[in-house]
Amino acid sequence: MKKIESFVLNFLFKISTQPVLLRDLLEANALFNEGMLVDPAKLNYKLKVFNSYLLYAFICLIVLTPLLAITHYLFTLLDFHISIISAIVVTSAIFIGYDLFKIYTRKLISKKLIQKAWMIHFPCFPYEKYSNLIENIYKQALKEEIPKNSLEQYVLEKIVQNS
Repeated sequence: MKKIESFVLNFLFKISTQPVLLRDLLEANALFNEGMLVDPAKLNYKLKVFNSYLLYAFICLIVLTPLLAITHYLFTLLDFHISIISAIVVTSAIFIGYDLFKIYTRKLISKKLIQKAWMIHFPCFPYEKYSNLIENIYKQALKEEIPKNSLEQYVLEKIVQNS
């Protein structure tokens, strides 16, 4: 399952080889923990739009072909107005589903890239245990207007104090 997920994410996203900056990691972590979508530029990736259309079309084909085969005979017996209404509902579900598909895949890649960058910046602090603590420390640093060049030292000192 992990291989399929990895293949799909690599197919859908162009990931830069540039490392994620500490400040961008802290901001992305805070946004992700709040359930917000993270700006792709912060984590150095972008969506391959054409590939996302291809993959989503393939998923729709796999799901809708059996449904069409099952319901086709039923709709030939019913009033054509019901067929038109069902076509409208299915079409809107496809377009709404594409947006949900993009959001879901963005959340997956964001989490993966945050955890990857976490291993670079905070290798001694497991993500699952310290992500909320560091989010709070980052928010406090913003309130105290800690400069960028002192941010890493500030965060590490606060982690040690709170551990």
